Amino acid sequence: MIHPHTELKYISNEVGYGVVATQMIPAGTITWALDKLDREFSPEQFLAMDPIYQNILDTYTFRNNNGNLVLCWDNGRYVNHSFNSNCLTTAYDFEIAIRDIMPGEQLTDDYGYLNISHPFRGIDEGTRRKVVYPDDLLKYSKVWDKKLLKVFPRIITLDQPLQPVITASLWQKILDIAKGKAEMDSIVFNYYPDGKIGPR
Repeated sequence: MIHPHTELKYISNEVGYGVVATQMIPAGTITWALDKLDREFSPEQFLAMDPIYQNILDTYTFRNNNGNLVLCWDNGRYVNHSFNSNCLTTAYDFEIAIRDIMPGEQLTDDYGYLNISHPFRGIDEGTRRKVVYPDDLLKYSKVWDKKLLKVFPRIITLDQPLQPVITASLWQKILDIAKGKAEMDSIVFNYYPDGKIGPR
């Protein structure tokens, strides 16, 4: 489920549609969480589908660490890629804002942690990285973990509209991590090793 203070908006001919903030979303806010309406498809289910459905899943899903394709039921599936994303996923099936997101600003993910099947060249943002590879999680997980750790303690200090879709046991784990009673699991746990390793 995507954060309620967002809307789908046409960005440009190059980008298409994206998800933008309708209010300021502070760093440390949970911006997306896996919920009971999201669909998960195994590789076998995907291969058994007609091409028209395969194309839809290729476009709008990400792969979890089991290699299954996850389809968000709401506008979460329209969050675009950025090499300098303002949201990061965690090892706990939710994403958080790693910096303040202003009204009208897109919510963005780095597709490098979404277990893509094939490399693709992103829009040039003036960053050193130009291509997203299937194994980016292995290379950049420590960098992303550091960014998460800077804002993770803020989760429990902010209003969290998506808290109701997070289980009580996971929320307790979040509390323990935020208070320094437990270590945060690395984002690298999301990696699905399928053998498609990008050139370095």
